[in-house]
Order: sequence, then C-alpha cells, then structure tokens
Amino acid sequence: MKRHILLAVSVVVAFAIAANAQENSSAPPSHPEGSSGQANKCPMDTHSRENEGMGFSQAKTTHHFSLTKDGGVIAVEANDPKDTESRDRVRMHLAHIAKAFAQGDFDIPMFVHDQVPPGVSVMKARQGQINYRFEETRLGGQVVITSNDAEALSAVHDFLAFQIREHKTGDVLTVQ
Repeated sequence: MKRHILLAVSVVVAFAIAANAQENSSAPPSHPEGSSGQANKCPMDTHSRENEGMGFSQAKTTHHFSLTKDGGVIAVEANDPKDTESRDRVRMHLAHIAKAFAQGDFDIPMFVHDQVPPGVSVMKARQGQINYRFEETRLGGQVVITSNDAEALSAVHDFLAFQIREHKTGDVLTVQ
C-alpha cells in the first residue's frame, strides 16, 4: 500500500515538474501593434511573483508604462484578442490597483519587485494629491495617474520609470 502511494506521489510530482518546465520554456508571446517586443522579459523570480501578485499570466499579456506631463499611465493588455480570460483578469487587477493606490496601498508592486519601488513613499504621503482612474481598453485596461502637485508628480514619474526598467518594456523613460 505504501509503495502504491509513493508511486502515485512520484508520478504527480513528475507531471508538475514537466508542466512547469513546459510553461517556462514556451515561445515568447506575440506583441501587439506598437509594442517594442521587449515586454515580459523579467527575471524568473520577478516573473513568478508577477503571476501570483497580479493574478494573470505575464506570458499572455503585455505591460506598458508612460510618463505624461500630468502623471502617467500603466497599461496592460492580453496579447491574443481572443483571450478574454486574460483580458478580464487584467481589468480586475487594474481596477483593484487604482483603488489600492488611491488609498496609499502599494503592497502588490512591493511584493512583485521584492522591494519598495522608487517614489512609493512620496506617493503614499501625498496620496490626496494624486488621482488614479481605471479605464477599460479593447484588450485589457489602464490606470491613468494624474497630479498637479510637483513633488507627487516627480514621485509618480520615478515609480513609472522603475516599472519600465523592471518589466523591460522598452517604453520611453522621459515625459511625453
């Protein structure tokens, strides 16, 4: 009996290892029009934390970040227009992020990056000076961040530039 249980456990573990290896070695995702093709090339530790912290596959989605004169944008979309599951998970995540950030809660980016991203302490301290608005897009969504406060604006730009570097999106690091 013990031998059969041990064999069953061994088979389950072997399948789990094989499935994980296959998922991690899949071909890189296709990139939507206008993408640099650099998205989602994070170190494996960060990639695993992203999947867990955000609730959707990084391999099936593409992140983009932009710095604007009055703040910036966090955008995530499903790579496949038919992948409504990823699209819906992205929307749920970004709606949650907009609410959490507005309340000064940056736990998810701190978990994903295993550190406090630049700008977070000021964004928390000046949360009343920053607006976060979730918007749906055709393939996902975006969080539009705005502020009229110079210190908050600088912190938002620092935060978004960090995201661009960490996620290796290839997005522009200057205000557009």
